[in-house]
Amino acid sequence: MARKTSGRKTSRKSAARRAAPRRAGRRKARKLPRRTAQGLRKAATSKRLSGKAVVKAPRKQLAADQKAAAGEMPQWTTAEIEEAFRRFAAAKPHPEGELKHINPFTLLVAVVLSAQATDAGVNKATPALFAAADTPAKMAALGEARVQELIKTIGLFRTKAKNVVALSQKLIEEHGGEVPNTREALEELPGVGRKTANVVLNIAFGEPTIAVDTHIFRVGNRTGLATGKTPLEVELKLDQVVPDQYKRHAHHWLILHGRYVCVARRPLCEKCLINDLCKWPGKTVLTS
Repeated sequence: MARKTSGRKTSRKSAARRAAPRRAGRRKARKLPRRTAQGLRKAATSKRLSGKAVVKAPRKQLAADQKAAAGEMPQWTTAEIEEAFRRFAAAKPHPEGELKHINPFTLLVAVVLSAQATDAGVNKATPALFAAADTPAKMAALGEARVQELIKTIGLFRTKAKNVVALSQKLIEEHGGEVPNTREALEELPGVGRKTANVVLNIAFGEPTIAVDTHIFRVGNRTGLATGKTPLEVELKLDQVVPDQYKRHAHHWLILHGRYVCVARRPLCEKCLINDLCKWPGKTVLTS
C-alpha cells in the first residue's frame, strides 16, 4: 500500500521556497556592450533573416504612440543614427520626390497644390496644367478660372488656384520670372510656407533642407530619432542629428519610409530597415 505524502512536509517545502531570496535579486545588473555601427549591422542582418513578425495589439500601439508623443523615448546614439542612414542610402542611393514636375517653377506649383492632398492626386491633375502653363508668365495669362478648371480634382482647388496665379505674378514682378533660391524669398510667395520652401530648396537647388510633413513628423516622433510637438521642432532636431553626408537625401528617405513602411495605422515593422534601432515601444517585434 502506497504511503501518503505528508501535507505538512509539502507545505514546509513551499514555505522554504517562498522564503528563499530570488537569485535575480542578488545579481548585479550587467553592463550592456557598447553598440557600434558594425555590431548593429550584423545583429540587424541576422534578425531579418531568421525573424518572424509578431504584431502588438492596437491598444499597446496607441499607448506607445502616446508615450512617444510625450517625448519619453530613449536617445539614439551617434552610431545608431549613422547606421540608420547608411542603411537608407544602401537601399536607395538616389531617392527622388514623387511629385511630377518639369522645372523649378512647376515643382513649386506642384508642392503648393500638394498641401492637404496626396502626391498621387496632384500628379493626376498637373500634366494638363503644365502642358498649358509651365512658366510664371503662361500661368498668369491662364487666369484663375482656367487654373481652377484644371485642378478641380484636388482639395481646396479654389484657394490653390488663386495662390498659384498670385505667386506667378509675384515671380514676374519681383524675381524676373525665376524661382528664388532662398527660404525667405520663397516664403513671401502666396501659398508658400516653410515646408514648401524646404522641398523646393532641396529638389530644385540641392540644398540639404529637410521638409517635415505628416510622414516625417510621425517617423521622427515614433522612432525617437527626432521628437517634437511641432514640425519645426522635429526639423531642427533632424538638422542637428542627421550626419552631414546624408542630409542631402534625408528628406526623401524619411518621407518614403513614413509613406510606405512606418505607416500610421499598422506600421510594417517586420519590413523596416531600422527595426532593431527604432525606440518605439509599440513596434512589431521579430522573434526567432
